[in-house]
Amino acid sequence: MPTTLTRHATADGPRWALDDRYLPVDFTLSQWLALPGLDAQRRLASLPRGDVADAPLLAPVEDAQEVWASGVTYLSSRMAREAESQSADVYQKVYGAERPELFFKANGWRVRGHGAPIRVRDDSHWNVPEPELVLVLDAGGGIVGYTTGNDVSSRSIEGENPLYLPQAKVYEGACAIGPGIRLCAAERMRDLPISLEIVRGGASVFSGATRTSQIKRNLEELAGWLLRELPQPHGAFLFTGTGVVPGEDFTLRGGDVVRIDIDGLVLENPVQ
Repeated sequence: MPTTLTRHATADGPRWALDDRYLPVDFTLSQWLALPGLDAQRRLASLPRGDVADAPLLAPVEDAQEVWASGVTYLSSRMAREAESQSADVYQKVYGAERPELFFKANGWRVRGHGAPIRVRDDSHWNVPEPELVLVLDAGGGIVGYTTGNDVSSRSIEGENPLYLPQAKVYEGACAIGPGIRLCAAERMRDLPISLEIVRGGASVFSGATRTSQIKRNLEELAGWLLRELPQPHGAFLFTGTGVVPGEDFTLRGGDVVRIDIDGLVLENPVQ
C-alpha cells in the first residue's frame, strides 16, 4: 500500500495523518519539508500514530507553501494552446525550448481540497479543468511525493493574449489539490495513468486519459528550474502540465462535478 499524508479539519484545528492515523498535533508539513531527504524519512518513521483520522479532508498544503505550475509539457497541451491563441508561435517555441514555462498558481491558503467547490471566472466564456500530476518538493528541491491537481483555467482569457495568463490561471477557486500526498520517489511517477471525467446532471459529458510518460520534460528538471533562483524554505507544490484537454466546444458550468484520478488518488470537486 502506498504511504499517504492527509490533512484533516478537526475540532482543534487542522491535523495531519499518515495512512489514516493521526500524527502528533505539532507535526507540520513546513517543518518536515525543511529537513534533508534521509532525515525527513527517519523523522516520519519515528512519529507515533494516533486514532483513526475520520475528520473531513482539507487540501494537503499549508499556508506557507507556494503552488507553481508548468505549462506546455504535453504535445496535446501545446496543440490546444495554439488552437485557442492568436499567438500560436509562443507555444511552439516554449514546447521545444530549454527553459520551461513556469508560473505562479496559488498561495497554500487559497487551495481547494477534495470535495470543496472550484470556480470559473465570471468574465470568461470558455473554462476548463486541467488534470495534472503535482510534485511535492522539499526545501532542497527534492521530489518527496505527488498529489492530484486541477489547474482550472480560462481558455478565452489566455487565448486573447498570452500576457493575460495570470488572470486566466490565478483567481479564487482556480486551484484544487488532494485528497492527500502519496509519498514516493520520482521514479514511481514516470508512467502513472491520469484520467478526467466531468459529470453534468448525473451524466458524463467529457472523459479523457493520458499517462505521465507523455510529459516531455524530466520531473527533476522541472523542479530544478523552479528552485534555480527562487528558494522554497517550506517546500513547494509544482503542477507538471496537462495532457487531457477538452475540445473547443466544451466549457465548465456551475453544477458540474470534476473527477481526476491519478493511479487511484482521486480528486473530486463540484463547480460553483
